[in-house]
Amino acid sequence: MDTGGRLIAGSHNRNEFVLINADENARIKSVKELSGQTCQICGDEIEITVDGEPFVACNECAFPVCRTCYEYERREGNQACPQCKTRYKRIKGSPRVEGDEEEDDIDDLDNEFDYDTLDPQQVTEAMRTARLNMDRGSHLNASGIHDELYSSPPSSQIPLLTYGEEGLEISADQHALIVPSSMGHGNRVHPMSYAEPSVPLQPRPMVPEKDIAVYGYGSVSWKDRMEEWKKKQNDKLQVVKHEGEGDGGNFDGDELDADLPMMDEGRQPLSRKLPIPSSKINPYRMIIILRLAILGLFFHYRLLHPVRDAYGLWLTSVICEIWFAVSWILDQFPKWYPIQRETYLDRLSLRYEKEGKPSELASIDVFVSTVDPMKEPPLITANTVLSILAVDYPVDKVACYVSDDGAAMLTFEALSETSEFARKWVPFCKKFNIEPRAPEWYFSQKIDYLKDKVHPTFVRERREMKREYEEFKVRINGLVATAQKVPEDGWTMQDGTPWPGNCVRDHPGMIQVFLGHGGVRDEDGNELPRLVYVSREKRPGFEHHKKAGAMNALIRVSAVLSNAPYLLNVDCDHYINNSKALREAMCFMMDPTSGKKICYVQFPQRFDGIDRHDRYSNRNVVFFDINMKGLDGIQGPIYVGTGCVFRRQALYGYDAPVTKKPPGKTCNCLPKWFCCLCCCSRKNKKSKQKKTTKKTKQREASKQIHALENIEGVSESNSQKSSETSQMQLEKKFGQSPVFVASTLLENGGVPRNASPASLLSEAIQVISCGYEDKTEWGKEVGWIYGSVTEDILTGFKMHCHGWRSVYCIPKRPAFKGSAPINLSDRLHQVLRWALGSVEIFLSRHCPIWYGYGGGLKWLERFSYINSVVYPWTSIPLLVYCTLPAICLLTGKFIVPEISNYASLIFMALFISIAATGILEMQWGGVGIDDWWRNEQFWVIGGASSHLFALFQGLLKVLAGVSTSFTVTSKAADDGEFSELYLFKWTSLLIPPTTLLIMNIIGVVVGISDAINNGFTRETGPDANHYIGVVDPAGLDLDPYVGPNKPVRLQRRSDFRNLRAELRRLGK
Repeated sequence: MDTGGRLIAGSHNRNEFVLINADENARIKSVKELSGQTCQICGDEIEITVDGEPFVACNECAFPVCRTCYEYERREGNQACPQCKTRYKRIKGSPRVEGDEEEDDIDDLDNEFDYDTLDPQQVTEAMRTARLNMDRGSHLNASGIHDELYSSPPSSQIPLLTYGEEGLEISADQHALIVPSSMGHGNRVHPMSYAEPSVPLQPRPMVPEKDIAVYGYGSVSWKDRMEEWKKKQNDKLQVVKHEGEGDGGNFDGDELDADLPMMDEGRQPLSRKLPIPSSKINPYRMIIILRLAILGLFFHYRLLHPVRDAYGLWLTSVICEIWFAVSWILDQFPKWYPIQRETYLDRLSLRYEKEGKPSELASIDVFVSTVDPMKEPPLITANTVLSILAVDYPVDKVACYVSDDGAAMLTFEALSETSEFARKWVPFCKKFNIEPRAPEWYFSQKIDYLKDKVHPTFVRERREMKREYEEFKVRINGLVATAQKVPEDGWTMQDGTPWPGNCVRDHPGMIQVFLGHGGVRDEDGNELPRLVYVSREKRPGFEHHKKAGAMNALIRVSAVLSNAPYLLNVDCDHYINNSKALREAMCFMMDPTSGKKICYVQFPQRFDGIDRHDRYSNRNVVFFDINMKGLDGIQGPIYVGTGCVFRRQALYGYDAPVTKKPPGKTCNCLPKWFCCLCCCSRKNKKSKQKKTTKKTKQREASKQIHALENIEGVSESNSQKSSETSQMQLEKKFGQSPVFVASTLLENGGVPRNASPASLLSEAIQVISCGYEDKTEWGKEVGWIYGSVTEDILTGFKMHCHGWRSVYCIPKRPAFKGSAPINLSDRLHQVLRWALGSVEIFLSRHCPIWYGYGGGLKWLERFSYINSVVYPWTSIPLLVYCTLPAICLLTGKFIVPEISNYASLIFMALFISIAATGILEMQWGGVGIDDWWRNEQFWVIGGASSHLFALFQGLLKVLAGVSTSFTVTSKAADDGEFSELYLFKWTSLLIPPTTLLIMNIIGVVVGISDAINNGFTRETGPDANHYIGVVDPAGLDLDPYVGPNKPVRLQRRSDFRNLRAELRRLGK
């Protein structure tokens, strides 16, 4: 009998014969047919196994699925084949999932038909029985039954088998048969009567676990079943259909689309990793290893060839070079696994935004922090707030909290004007889908606005909106002009009451809800996101912890009022440049596969208003496009203070969820005898696991009994004591607010429905009081961590120590943009503040050198954190090393002996490896040579100035208790493009680099003058080798300062012509 490659099932005792998967689309295909197919879920090509055969996920219908989608379906889906709904079995090399325990470490494919345990006589008998059944089935038409099968009308009532049961109308002599579609009336199930009087027939399902009707498309009730399936899918997910020919997907009659079942995009991962191509990353890693070996040879030469007559200079230079080498290792190896990521916003919408139903996207609270409206212009803050209110996200899921840590009435009035203008701006942005949604930068764009805007009213409405914005700017600038002169009695509000924040250091907490409450809607009548003004209480004698304290106050206020599970914090000058930025972050946070372990999603910082040459390296492209990509491949990027979406539970100091280790995989590449040893050891481990499972079950049972006793009132006092103890522990950790403490236990956020707004506001005032954090874990284990002006590094470090991981997201359109100081003085002060924070962390108990062991911090991630707190100390060896050339030229003593050919080769190889590393980094990081060179230049300038001052200030603060004032970086105002770029502002930070420059110039002049006036001697005097440059063994790429090398001794000649002749001779 020709079965066409389809599965045959039958029973000799029941005299049944079933042809399964008879549909041409559902039958099991041969290996030759499967080769070259693509996965019907993700579109990737199906891989070839080690046996040279295509990967087959389902043994019933061979529906084309790649191994990745197969493992994802088993781990996160319903563990069944999308076509025949048969439960996937575990295939060799794939991890076990829940439900595989009953297999008892037996590989499915190798043991599906266990012929080894059968007697040869039994196998022969089984083959003969199957042959008899086939013969009987092929001669059925002799009794007239075969013809009846093909002439049976389509509308006949046919009983179907069910899971573990048979319908009552199925008689003992009727059994299911799926007929191939090529035999007439399509795919139908017909009864087939055949019985032997001598064999009693017991009614039972043919396969106890499965319904034969779902094996393929061959069921009479396929249409009804398909309609029911479609209805369920529409309730759960938005189904994306394959693009087919014709009407593709309309199931009329028995005609079925060849692409069914349709691929469900909504169930696919929301993001994926994009590793750097091996053609770029492998040479880069080889150069790093080669450079490390050359570095070892360099130090071998340096240590074995000291300079006896200048031993002090030689020892100093070697110590500096060793420090540079260690610093290079800490900076280099965290870039070993760079990756990129890609998000799927359409899948996010399909999964969480179903048509006709409320959005299931998670809520997000956005934090904007500002201090001094004179240094941070209110117009910039207003643009940031407007871009948040107009973001492409459900309005009921967004709440914007603005922290005014300076309690300035100017900021309050500016926010009031902003809320009024938002009623016009937000509907305009969403109607025409404009980018960016900060009006200042939108109207300043020099592009053709009419190119892609075909709406007939766009031009007119845009002109009206621009006129409205110009009037809004006039009102804001008027407020700024009025605030320049403070009245003697302080500011008063419109109702005549004094402004509570007249005294910046002594004022009560203030909260004002501008938008988001009833009755305030935009001009189109739509709801607007919530906008809340917050100024925490400040009193003399309390430590307020600057920005970190303000952010912690916002955490508590937002938890009481909205309690979104995710938080976004931005500086007041960082507006949302990509309206889909929140969706980009949710593709990682809400991913069911890996989202639970992500503590934050960090976006790169991009800047406006920087000159084209970026002479002070404000863009910091090397850090954001090279270092951060490398960290993303380890445990995630560090937190940089702005443009970051947090998980609220991670900020509360909770540990990351512990994922169970995947079960051991079967090994395909090792010999079978070794696999047997693995299996034996695995069985021993399994027996131990069973024992521990029994223990845990006993503990759970005891807990249930204990709970039952509590219910019955047997131990009510004990339960009360335990609940009181847990409540006291929570209050000790989070503070005395019961509303806030209750909100910390809600992983998915939300506020009590029966709570009145007045009660929530009074509770919010309580949690921002200046004494709320006393004797709690705030700033120690909860929220933004105190102890450093760079609270961002410390906060991210604590999260990583708790086992969380972070993600680096670089959308095609930058998510956020901000302003950067383009003046050298402001830039140096900004770098000074960052370096001071690193010194404070280095001298604290949270230093990554000795803190966080035994947690979840990975070693390469620790290297990166160590480098982030150690780099200010590099300023000392850098300053010394840059001074050595002048000292050597002035004294005539040098740090390198006579250079041999071997030493020359080492020096050349070192410089070549340094250059090769930089070139390859620029290649896979996408960084231009101008940005790379500016970064290296400013590293030397900042290292010799800001880093040095930060080191001394940090030592004075930590050791002597002398604190330094916090300087807010001035934000760019509307004074013209690059107005301050060429404005020179003297600062004490410029003293060290200026001194170095003068010393080296004097050294060069003295060296050349001495060579010209006094000539050269074999005993002393410089030669051309002196001016080769400082050897940089660590690859820190210092500026080409004049470097000291040991001179070749020449005889003294008083005649300058003889000097030239000698130099020519040496050149030959």
